[in-house]
Amino acid sequence: MARDPMTQERWAQLTHWPLIIASLLWLTAYSWKVIGDVTGPAGMGLWIVIGVTYIGFVVDYLVRLFLARPRAPWFRAHLLDLAIVAIPMLRMLRLLRILTEFTFGQQSAGTVLRSRIAIYGAGASILVIYLCALAVLEAERGAPGANIEQFGDAIWWAFVTVATVGYGDFYPVTPLGRIWAVGLMAGGIAIVGTVTATVSSWVIERAAQGRDDDEPATRGQMRGLLQQMGELRKELAEAKEIGEK
Repeated sequence: MARDPMTQERWAQLTHWPLIIASLLWLTAYSWKVIGDVTGPAGMGLWIVIGVTYIGFVVDYLVRLFLARPRAPWFRAHLLDLAIVAIPMLRMLRLLRILTEFTFGQQSAGTVLRSRIAIYGAGASILVIYLCALAVLEAERGAPGANIEQFGDAIWWAFVTVATVGYGDFYPVTPLGRIWAVGLMAGGIAIVGTVTATVSSWVIERAAQGRDDDEPATRGQMRGLLQQMGELRKELAEAKEIGEK
């Protein structure tokens, strides 16, 4: 019996949960390695976990590229996937899909969309702050003149940077640390802007609903309603006469 040909859709179904598990393993191993400053055999074991999961991400991208028809348009349309392969931390944002897949009951499409955007925005904010704190700590620890040497200092710096407060008590001094800082600034502005727009849309909709409920009916609307009621009574009377005959 011939097997069904492999397609991108089937590949995505087969690798959905394995990739989620691999992402969680990568995040756990990387966090343990950086926060604990693990060295020796334990550190080597963590690097092996990080490397194996990263190879899995690369294989997934190459398989999807191979299955794409045609490949060139797919490649141009999925440059973000290529960036995720180059920067494994970005793959952690894919974990937020789990949260956005939950149903929201009998709600309007607009409400469901805003709820998912809010969840994604909040989750992305936490992940971006956490991952950038890890990356900056890894880049800064042990560097000459560095002042971000502990995870607590790194997470504080990340929160202050996203909030655009800029106390200046902690700051990266290495080129790699500053690159991550620029990425955090750009990502933080985008995420905060998305959440702000979502909240504003919800407030405007609720305010509009309140005005519609409180606005009195005009005379034209009343005349139209009375006319419709008269036509309805006429139709009911005609139906009654037909029934009596």
